[in-house]
Amino acid sequence: MDGDWVGFGKVRAREIGGVLEVVVDGLTTQAKYYKPLLYEFFRKEWRAARPSWGDHEVEIRMEHEGEPPLMDLDNLAKALLDAVKGYAFHDDSQVARLLVERHQGERERITIRVTKR
Repeated sequence: MDGDWVGFGKVRAREIGGVLEVVVDGLTTQAKYYKPLLYEFFRKEWRAARPSWGDHEVEIRMEHEGEPPLMDLDNLAKALLDAVKGYAFHDDSQVARLLVERHQGERERITIRVTKR
């Protein structure tokens, strides 16, 4: 099952070689929207590996069409880290490297990649 996508709605995820990749389709300027959305996805659909201890690297990429949305990337990052906590790692203090980027894209989406160091 390594590499197969789980989820068919706004959220889907997969694990490839120990890297957790989560994709959320669509954007909203309300960062607080993402935490319950991802929490419900993980609670109901995710059956992969348990969270691990040790340091992790997290990359968050927000893609937008047209003008970038009026959203603080630091607030988005905090909401997303809170959402994957308990599924990728035990606590966000384990994040040793965090990269958050905004890019022009072909569709509106957020991609999160979590890698154990």
